[in-house]
Amino acid sequence: MPASASLSPSASTRRPALAPASAGEFLSFRLGAEEYGIDILRVQEIRSYEEPTRMANAAAFIKGVVNLRGVIVPVVDMRIKLGCEKVDYNDFTVVIVLSVFGRVVGMVVDSVCDVIALSQDHIKEAPQISSTQDASFITGIASVGERMLILADIEALIGSAEMGLTEASLSLQ
Repeated sequence: MPASASLSPSASTRRPALAPASAGEFLSFRLGAEEYGIDILRVQEIRSYEEPTRMANAAAFIKGVVNLRGVIVPVVDMRIKLGCEKVDYNDFTVVIVLSVFGRVVGMVVDSVCDVIALSQDHIKEAPQISSTQDASFITGIASVGERMLILADIEALIGSAEMGLTEASLSLQ
């Protein structure tokens, strides 16, 4: 464990705890060496990566927008959003199209792995580790064979105030 990580939560760096992940089906995807899982019910479709149209003054992790059958969809690069190392786009790079707070959002990931059905026995509570990166979106860790799957609440991960996708910001529109 890095010297900067601590197992004690910091009240100033953590949001209120999310509900732990519950049993169900999860879409698993990769960002670098890590594998994440999100609720399959939030996924609308998976598309090959195409360069989005850049928006002026957008946050660095917002790659731009694409036109998806007449709907303008913001596209978020998860490697940039989560502070991962170098971002490479290749033939495996995909956009997962999601429904978050009633809006459609695209999420760029390195690759999609599969759909995994998890029982409550597979899901463990995520450790409370404080760091400079916000990890409050992690709702659990699942062991699937030899793999560790980081379970994420996609609304907490994508639905941030900086994207204008929080419930509060949507009620103002």
